[in-house]
Amino acid sequence: MCRFLKRHFSMCSNWMMTDTDSRELEVYVHIPFCVRKCRYCDFLSAPADAVVREKYVEVLEKQTERWALPGRTVSVFLGGGTPSVLNTEQAGRIVDAVHRCFELTSDCEVTMECNPGTLNREKLEAYRSFGINRLSLGLQSADDTELARLGRIHRFSDFRENYLQAREAGFENISVDLMYGLPGQTVESWTETLKKVLDLRPEHLSVYSLIIEPGTEFYRLYHEDDERRGAGKRPSHLPSEDAVADMEQETRRRMADAGFHRYEISNYARNGFESVHNSGYWTRREYIGLGLGASSLLYRRNAQKLFGSRGTGPVRFHVSRDWNSYLKEDFHAEELQTLSVRNEMEETMFLGLRMTRGVCLDDFYRTFGRSIEEVYPGKMERFCREGLAQLRDGRFSLTDRGMDLSNYVMADFLLT
Repeated sequence: MCRFLKRHFSMCSNWMMTDTDSRELEVYVHIPFCVRKCRYCDFLSAPADAVVREKYVEVLEKQTERWALPGRTVSVFLGGGTPSVLNTEQAGRIVDAVHRCFELTSDCEVTMECNPGTLNREKLEAYRSFGINRLSLGLQSADDTELARLGRIHRFSDFRENYLQAREAGFENISVDLMYGLPGQTVESWTETLKKVLDLRPEHLSVYSLIIEPGTEFYRLYHEDDERRGAGKRPSHLPSEDAVADMEQETRRRMADAGFHRYEISNYARNGFESVHNSGYWTRREYIGLGLGASSLLYRRNAQKLFGSRGTGPVRFHVSRDWNSYLKEDFHAEELQTLSVRNEMEETMFLGLRMTRGVCLDDFYRTFGRSIEEVYPGKMERFCREGLAQLRDGRFSLTDRGMDLSNYVMADFLLT
């Protein structure tokens, strides 16, 4: 999961969040189930039997009712885990609860994450009838050998069949998740994955580089490998850094040739198909997280309604990550943090710089009463001089090279 923003008055359509203009809301629903854990996955998810899944859905419906909030809901995202593990009746109850408890706009983007191997034509037609209008399909690779190494439960043929079934069911907005830098992957096999997927003409692609996270099977495997070879050396199972860089360049080239534009570090879309929900995270739109461990960002009005919070700033928090607590209907906010102005300025910069349109200088000043240059003296000029960023039409944004080195740039916008 997934995972920060802005623009110039008349030229800039971006909208900055404040306690007085907070009118749009996003809803994230976490479904923490999967068929089996993939070898790279560190998400809050696990296999569970039918009894546990049913109990979870019942509790999730209750949380949705208790946490109903006013405001124009512009996106709903059912993520996981693998939401498509649920049966159609359970999925329908969850979507219905969200419809009852939140004010969905007429053009609300309603996304469901699905994995091949858990889908069929009946499920897809049911999703469409529930009002789900966008699918996010987890493919990762079109190479069956690479999929097996990742611990995926499907083959490329399964994905292709489900993709075509989704089109037949009426889905006109499909996103596909891909991953490069995989064990045993070559530039040639990655190029073939891109070709096969682009030939299907999805509307959106999320393309991530593999990160070996602590707690995963890959981490245990490669950590032991590190100890044998000496820490700091890249595991021999993984592509070289030069090969990964070639994969990144090939991705940008092929995406552009196919009519996609890069609107965020890892996301590409055809015009008009940028993810509303994910864009909300990067622009700090208010969002509520339902389900085990789900995180939220609420501004004063909704924080007061939900918790009686009297703070003046936005609050971040998450639901309990403990299965037993959640299934006992313990929905209290954990790690509740009231964001300071300093926190908000930092997030505005490092989330906004994830997006290719970058941060709007006028919006920053309008929101905080100080310019970016005043808060971060000399930093914009330095990164522009180094070719990592640019100032254009009142916006500060990263170049392609800057996006390749985004962690280095963004770290400099944390206030000490």
